[in-house]
Amino acid sequence: MPGGRTALRDWVVHPGAVGVVAVDDADRVLLVHQYRHPVGRELWELPAGLLDVDGELAVVSAGRELAEEADLRAAEFEVLVDLLTTPGASNEAIRLYLARGLTPTDAPFERHDEEATMTTRWFALDEAVDRVLAGEIENAAAAAGILAAAAARARGWKGLRPAGAPWTARPDRV
Repeated sequence: MPGGRTALRDWVVHPGAVGVVAVDDADRVLLVHQYRHPVGRELWELPAGLLDVDGELAVVSAGRELAEEADLRAAEFEVLVDLLTTPGASNEAIRLYLARGLTPTDAPFERHDEEATMTTRWFALDEAVDRVLAGEIENAAAAAGILAAAAARARGWKGLRPAGAPWTARPDRV
């Protein structure tokens, strides 16, 4: 601590995560509606998941999560934004990708546990921004991803990093 003092802190060790802001040719973003037990209700979120496959590159994890949660694949991934979700309590880092060139997977994924009742819905990107600002989309990664996508679109989708760009928090996954 500053001044050479020590302090006791509890914090969560996290494997890291990825999320996907899937935007179609009509500038719609796909969100999943999923039950989250810690808050006791369903939330609108991005297709996302943990970096829980040993050695899997983050962009590969993102493609897998998009397929598993939304039955979609993307022709193109770019880094939209990197986040440290709660740096005062966890080392969780999440990389959000912009996914475009979307097509359906060959077969729907069989979902279990909290994903069994998950649904998906397309939102116009501007409507999703309005829902973030109205407090209707509360998931931090979804809010950040939606707002970042709107900012990137305003710049003509220019200036985004390639999918394999360095990731300070998880250099082992790019």
